[in-house]
Amino acid sequence: MSNILVAYWTATGNTQAMAVKVAEGANADLKEISEISPEDALQYEKIAFGCPAMGDTFEEAEEFLEWYEQLEAGLEGKKIAIFGSFGWGSGEWMEDWTDRIGQTTAVLFEEPLMANEAPSSDDEDACVSFGQRFSQF
Repeated sequence: MSNILVAYWTATGNTQAMAVKVAEGANADLKEISEISPEDALQYEKIAFGCPAMGDTFEEAEEFLEWYEQLEAGLEGKKIAIFGSFGWGSGEWMEDWTDRIGQTTAVLFEEPLMANEAPSSDDEDACVSFGQRFSQF
C-alpha cells in the first residue's frame, strides 16, 4: 500500500481521467469512492480528493459529499489535495471547498487543480505534475 491515496467521484469521466493522471504522478493508490470506505481512506498519510463541480458547488455531487462528510473530521493534520473538472461557471466550488478545509487542521496542498470539461493533453500533464509535487509535499 502506498502512503498516498487518490480518491475520486466522477459523473462523466472527466474527473476520473484527472484522477488517473494525478495518481500516476504521485505513484498513489487510486480508488473511486465506491471502492474504499472512509475509514480505510483515513489510513493514508496523504489524500488527493477529486470531485467535479455540479453547478456552482461540489455539494451538488451528493454521493461524494456524503462519503466525504464521513471522513472529514478524521482529516485533522493530514496532507490533502483537491482537484476536479467543471463544465460551467469558473470553479467557484473549489473556493468553497478550500474554505471548508480551512476550517480544519488539515494541511491543504497548493491551489486546487481544475480542468474545464474533459482534460486536454496539457491538463493531463498538469495532473501528472500536480501528483508528483503532492508526493513530495
